[in-house]
Amino acid sequence: MQPILLGYAMSEGLDCMTQEDANRLTHINIAFGLIRDGLLSMHNLPNLKEQLARIRAMNPALKIVLSIGGWGAGGFSLMSRTQEGRDAFKESVRKVLDEYELDGVDIDWEYPCNDAAEIDCDPSDKQNFTYLMQAMREAAGPDRIVSIAAGGGDYFVRDTEMDKVAEICDYIQLMTYDLNWEYKVTRHHTSLYALENSYPEGNADYCTKLFHNAGVPMEKIVLGAAFYSRKWQGVKAENNGLLQPTETLGGYGPRYSDLEENYINKNGFVRYWDDHAKAPYLFDGKDFISYDDEESIKAKCQYILDNGLLGLMYWEHSCDPTGKLLKACYDNLRG
Repeated sequence: MQPILLGYAMSEGLDCMTQEDANRLTHINIAFGLIRDGLLSMHNLPNLKEQLARIRAMNPALKIVLSIGGWGAGGFSLMSRTQEGRDAFKESVRKVLDEYELDGVDIDWEYPCNDAAEIDCDPSDKQNFTYLMQAMREAAGPDRIVSIAAGGGDYFVRDTEMDKVAEICDYIQLMTYDLNWEYKVTRHHTSLYALENSYPEGNADYCTKLFHNAGVPMEKIVLGAAFYSRKWQGVKAENNGLLQPTETLGGYGPRYSDLEENYINKNGFVRYWDDHAKAPYLFDGKDFISYDDEESIKAKCQYILDNGLLGLMYWEHSCDPTGKLLKACYDNLRG
């Protein structure tokens, strides 16, 4: 079986999807449904039916899945603490899947047992996450997709029962991006491997092995790529900016199309390649930008093929309207 190629798409991403994009993808995750008063709400996606009709006409074979949650989206913990809460949410999900004729549901709870995003949480989230995923399987039935997006760190494995969750899900998507941004030192936010002789965690290879050791089969792992960047400012001008102290954390940087137009070997920024981590970065003497490009995506695709992973996913489709990164994903994974 060929690997899957999955793109997360917010409303803007759905609007800019082309015929060529639709033919290259196997799956789309619509971002996001939200939880309101313990039930699934679609108020965040007012034009979805029209958008779906256009995309389905371009490629009827596409699997279109609703992702629920996202960073800062709460309601999971309170809803999942009781059987009654889970049952009510399950029925609301079932109705939406039927109404929109969707191919499945993806839970993006960021994160169980964790209030970093200032959402509700509780120690019981660890077991309740498993119960919630079982409820999603009941809502979807045996023929629809059930998946999760998992944070790429030890905390997510510690705070969930990944062996049980993996049995319920068709696949587990590893968010192997947004890594290492919370430190005032320049590192890669979406590299394949670790920096040489430094920081073994915070990379796709580490995350893959972490989740596999927690009970997730390799053939159920979908690796993540970033179509956007992270940017550190006030960087010490040594070692081309890599592994240097900074004045800021790694905040969100430009999306890929903007990087290509205004940053990559332009306006004082120089592109460097970390061959050990298989990751590019930009530095202009004071600002450091970490991102994925065609070369790093090629390395990730080869890793997926070599290690028997299920496929590749990326966040988020509108970040590269040129289609260059999606073409690199397709050519190296499925072409």
